[in-house]
Amino acid sequence: MTSIDDMKVNILQILIVEDELIAAESLALDLQKLGYQVCAMVNTGKKAIDKCQELNPDLVLMDIMLKGEMDGITAAEIIYSQSKTPIIYLSAYADENTLKRAKSTCVYGYLVKPYKIADVNTTITIALAKHQEDLQREIDLSAEKKLNKIKTQALATASHDLRNPLTSILGYTELIRDYGDRLSPEKKQRYFNFIKSAVGKMNDSLEDLLLISKAEEGKITLYPQHFNLVEYLNIVIDEHNNISEKHNIIFERNTDNYQAYLDQKILNHILNNLISNAIKYSPEGGNIILRLNADEREVIIEIEDEGIGIPEDYQAKLFTLFERGSNVGNIKGNGLGLSIVKKAVELCEGNIKVNSKENKGTKFSIIIPQNEEKSCT
Repeated sequence: MTSIDDMKVNILQILIVEDELIAAESLALDLQKLGYQVCAMVNTGKKAIDKCQELNPDLVLMDIMLKGEMDGITAAEIIYSQSKTPIIYLSAYADENTLKRAKSTCVYGYLVKPYKIADVNTTITIALAKHQEDLQREIDLSAEKKLNKIKTQALATASHDLRNPLTSILGYTELIRDYGDRLSPEKKQRYFNFIKSAVGKMNDSLEDLLLISKAEEGKITLYPQHFNLVEYLNIVIDEHNNISEKHNIIFERNTDNYQAYLDQKILNHILNNLISNAIKYSPEGGNIILRLNADEREVIIEIEDEGIGIPEDYQAKLFTLFERGSNVGNIKGNGLGLSIVKKAVELCEGNIKVNSKENKGTKFSIIIPQNEEKSCT
């Protein structure tokens, strides 16, 4: 949003709407003395609307009593509804009904003819400050509405995502309670593993929702530290290789020893979501490549699969919350993962790129700077 000080540096552009030529030229001279610039002078409401669309002025000085079918109040209502341009009314006199109409519009000041140059400057300064406050209030309200919508959707998502694991936990615990003395040690261990897996899914879902909520509110504090990135990635790969027998994660790298400076918890969110997606959206199995290219300036991590790919018409909203591609079919998901990945990468002042073709697989590239002064701070 442009501040009043910025406007002064850039010279405020003012449109004068006045049907008396001498009065318009006199006002223009006063404005120029005050350091403002008159971008145009027009004498009807229709011309004022057209000029605002053409020139997008910073402020309109609008005479209430204009000749023609449209008075200044009607013109002001249309202009403000189209562009939110602040308007100051000019008036010598007006009847009671006209004044009531003027007060009912979104007006930022009045100048009563004849006006002094000091009054003009004061009225403009107050009008711009009030307009800036209104714009900021609208921005804050919009952000609050967006956050409330996200929280509502997140609660619905959490309810859905937690219901299935909870049902599994309840079912297996009842089996162990009722038939524990008749179950073999192997079967008991299998049921315990199911319960452990369900708890892990619930924890991952809650962690994702918490990260989204904190990121939207700007409340995430990162804690970067030095660690061996190659060793860390080997552990991550081992964990995911044990999830599916149909998939094989291959680790390609340009170094066997790299000291990264990153927040491991945030990096976990990034990699777990991308690798899980690579497995999930490659239902026929196949190779998944995790590729590391790192130097003293940046870390580049690529995750490439041979899966169903991403439809071209969906790629523009790929990182939007709760969105899913049209080709996912019965593959379960909540539309949170990639939004979380993007927010996590941005927190590290990095970039994320995607290259995908439907039925040809997908490659995500994460680029994170490695300057200690900037990275993940």
